[in-house]
Amino acid sequence: MDQHKNNQQLLAEESPAFSKAARVKYYNIVIESGSGAEITDADGRTYIDLLASASATNTGHSHPHIVKAIQDQAAKLIQYTPAYFASAPEAALAPRLTALAPISGDVALAWGNSGSDANDAIIKFARAYTGRQNVVSFTGAYHGSTYGSISVSAVSLNMSRKIGPLLPGVVKVPYPDPWQRLDGESEDAFVDRMFAAFKLPFETYLPAEEVAVILIEPIQGDGGIVKAPDAYIHKVYDFAKANGILFAVDEVNQGMGRTGKWWSIEHFGIEPDLMSVGKSLASGLPLSAVMGRAEIMNSLGSPAHVFTTAGNPVTTAAAAATLDVIEDEHLLDRSAKLGAIAKDYFENAKKKYDFIGDVRMYGLDGGIDIIDPKTGKGDDEATTKLIYRVFELGAIIISLRGNVLRFQPPLVITEEQLNKTFKIFDQAFEELSQGKLSLPDNADEIGW
Repeated sequence: MDQHKNNQQLLAEESPAFSKAARVKYYNIVIESGSGAEITDADGRTYIDLLASASATNTGHSHPHIVKAIQDQAAKLIQYTPAYFASAPEAALAPRLTALAPISGDVALAWGNSGSDANDAIIKFARAYTGRQNVVSFTGAYHGSTYGSISVSAVSLNMSRKIGPLLPGVVKVPYPDPWQRLDGESEDAFVDRMFAAFKLPFETYLPAEEVAVILIEPIQGDGGIVKAPDAYIHKVYDFAKANGILFAVDEVNQGMGRTGKWWSIEHFGIEPDLMSVGKSLASGLPLSAVMGRAEIMNSLGSPAHVFTTAGNPVTTAAAAATLDVIEDEHLLDRSAKLGAIAKDYFENAKKKYDFIGDVRMYGLDGGIDIIDPKTGKGDDEATTKLIYRVFELGAIIISLRGNVLRFQPPLVITEEQLNKTFKIFDQAFEELSQGKLSLPDNADEIGW
């Protein structure tokens, strides 16, 4: 990169060569460097990162231990395809990672390059093991952009518009998010109603004995950072077990310590049959894995799920170093502790500002609804004003569903940086309440 070119120049050069389908637009910046919980753009401006590269850099940016592992391995061997031969870092990582899976008994894995192909793998292995073809997933889900993973996703119309037909045999049911809950409805009644909606396909047109797998994000990421009610997850799990259906979880966004535990499913006390991992597995380098009970993972023969670069020496060395950092720096505890501080902050802000709706925080993993106080409905315009003002004040945050603030900083963020973030929000919230904020010129292009 020419270090003398600024954001505007670089984006102008990129624009004619870059597909508009390949980026969700927010801010006109080019990220040049990062350290810990901060990133710096090509104009030399530094921001507190509240997105962590879409939860792909939980260990922060350019962590010295991970950088050294990458450099050392690159000097030895950058690539030799794991499709044919193991490499030393990969061979050491596989049993270390499977030992962390929340699954009893023998566990095996297969490598991939992204969370998308890990979710494709769930479909493959589930169909192979059960001999069944159908897959059940949920509205609001984001599982990836390959044809299999996009087929089980349901968070944006642009993930199906003009690209069908999608993968056959996929049935979607409503996710039990807070926007589905009726006024005055108790949690028990809500769970019962949503589980009835879950069962409806099985009672009308979808034979349970022809369903291979139920795939769910126990805590949805791009759907708004939403944790399903415990009772609901248990009902779905029990239904799966009673009908010989595999229960699979997507941990790509919510795993690797994001929620204060290794995996979001651990908040429910349930063991999945299959799980997908990616994003922060190698601190953002392209590495994913599907893990599951060994008998399921051995139901296919090669080359049913091999990739030239999946699990290569550099990415697996980075992943091993990532596990070191999470363990040595106690990032699970740190996420839980700092997440509680952040939750208190946003809950207190909610008491002060009537445009703040529901606050959901699970470790350093938050979704904060911005609403129209008069209607209680999501306010996309106010949300866009807020995130843009936060950006101007020196922090990077994006929106989900148009009106949800996505709060996912690197787990290494310091308390000083967290407090600085709260001061930025204080100013942005106060200015919004006083009617001082305006929409940016490209407001109609911003967000999902």
